[in-house]
Amino acid sequence: MNFDASHRRKNPLTGQWVLVSPHRARRPWMGQKEKIAEPDLPEYDPSCYLCPGNTRNNGKINPLYTHTFSFDNDFSALLPPDHVNGEPESTATEPGLFQAEAETGLCKVVCFSPKHNLSLPELSVDEILHVVNTWADETVSLGAKSYIQYVQVFENKGAVMGCSQPHPHSQIWATGHVPNEPAQETEEQRKYFSTHHSCMLCDYLQAENNSKVRIVAANESYTALVPFWAVWPFEILVIANRHSPDLPTQNQDQRRCFADILKQVTIKYDNLFEVSFPYSMGLHGAPYDNDAHPEWHFHAHFYPPLLRSAVVKKFMVGFEMLGMPQRDLTAETAAERLRNLPDIHYKHRG
Repeated sequence: MNFDASHRRKNPLTGQWVLVSPHRARRPWMGQKEKIAEPDLPEYDPSCYLCPGNTRNNGKINPLYTHTFSFDNDFSALLPPDHVNGEPESTATEPGLFQAEAETGLCKVVCFSPKHNLSLPELSVDEILHVVNTWADETVSLGAKSYIQYVQVFENKGAVMGCSQPHPHSQIWATGHVPNEPAQETEEQRKYFSTHHSCMLCDYLQAENNSKVRIVAANESYTALVPFWAVWPFEILVIANRHSPDLPTQNQDQRRCFADILKQVTIKYDNLFEVSFPYSMGLHGAPYDNDAHPEWHFHAHFYPPLLRSAVVKKFMVGFEMLGMPQRDLTAETAAERLRNLPDIHYKHRG
């Protein structure tokens, strides 16, 4: 097939399609440009409610933590059952048209490091391993609660992604139902497993390793690639090389490799436009819904918004909101650009 012409690609994890229009990459840009001036952040900020020893808005004082620090979100989007007063009442005049139900859960914040000015690519692999182990421990703890069916770990990096707090951190939302995206991935992986009697992402990774055109980085336990069906310009999918359902089932060697691949990916992101590269990143693993999930294969998504430079952002508007997602840069071109970037962070070169 000619990938230089307009075509569409299917995402087997969700069943959704993306329109690819490579010729549009040459069009001039007269739209919005983002500000790229980065603040010179201090190692410690006395006004930051995430820094060690500081007082948060609810009056609690952070410990003098030395690695990671996790705590219940002070402005949680979800509350546990003992904090919920009653359930929403349906106002339906016809069955099925006005559905609502109670949703309980827990939200946590995980600070990566006591240092206010260091994001993932600037941490050591050992420091990132502390983050990875915290994610795994919190996932197990939250998933064990009877009212939790899914645990979503995610990071929003950069103001352009809506992050209001520069101190590097991630969040964990544990929900009483399986959210839309992992629910769809569960369904599609289950259908594939039932039809092919094999794991979708195991088969996909093998095919990507055979071609290698979309692979960005790899180590013994993980592979980072631009997925064939990528929507965002420099989207990356990180896949465990061996079949396992989630992060907690990974041993320490595998978790260290996960920390290493996270560092590799985020260094390449920062090096692309020599800026602290914004993104939303999330881990996807099997639900905690009391069902067996042999179909589930642990992976992580990186969704970065930058398109042509540090100041040009990809927008999801118009046809993409009303029809289907569209991209100009092919996955193969994006992977080549990322793959060829240096492995040393631009701040530390020379």
